[in-house]
Amino acid sequence: MNTINPETAQPSTTLRDLSGLDNQPPRLSESVLIMIDFQNTYRTGVMALDGAEEAVAAGARLLARARAAGTPVVHIVNDGGENTPYDIRAHIGAISDEVAPVDGEPVVVKQVPNAFHATELEKTLTELGAAPGSGKALVLAGFMTHMCVNYTAQGAFYLGYRPTVVAETTATRALAAPDGTLLPASALQTAALTTITDLFGTVVPTVEALPA
Repeated sequence: MNTINPETAQPSTTLRDLSGLDNQPPRLSESVLIMIDFQNTYRTGVMALDGAEEAVAAGARLLARARAAGTPVVHIVNDGGENTPYDIRAHIGAISDEVAPVDGEPVVVKQVPNAFHATELEKTLTELGAAPGSGKALVLAGFMTHMCVNYTAQGAFYLGYRPTVVAETTATRALAAPDGTLLPASALQTAALTTITDLFGTVVPTVEALPA
């Protein structure tokens, strides 16, 4: 069996590079900010994420920068129904106070990881001057990295947008791998972000790494 030495292995060419896609992050002022599922769900209880508090704080910094730059902001919430951790009618499912919408910032409700699926997101973006197929840059932040952030980035890519994920605003949780071993949250976080950068979009490490 062939083995790979991690100390000498070289990364494969990304699908983005093979496709000639741009890997430069967009200017925040020329983008639309999508705040994904910054709900209390992920800060406590059964769905608490590793690094959630730090991600919310980073999300608040990103949101403040976007508002100062006049960047349109769209908030996404996942509605799982009453008596679930995703009950948007209860405190547990509400958007966290630090990143709560202000007047004029639309909130789109979804029920699956891809925020574009069976929602008003395409319509909302079109009303903001960012119609599908326009090539508009979308900056994505929020929870969970391997689920709603990843699948929304994919959805955006397939609709002709240019998604960029701000890594420090995202977080996930440890899961059991198919072979029964524990996959730490840090490993899943890295894998999810790497999946995005292979084809669907770009990833910047911090809020400050986004050009104004």
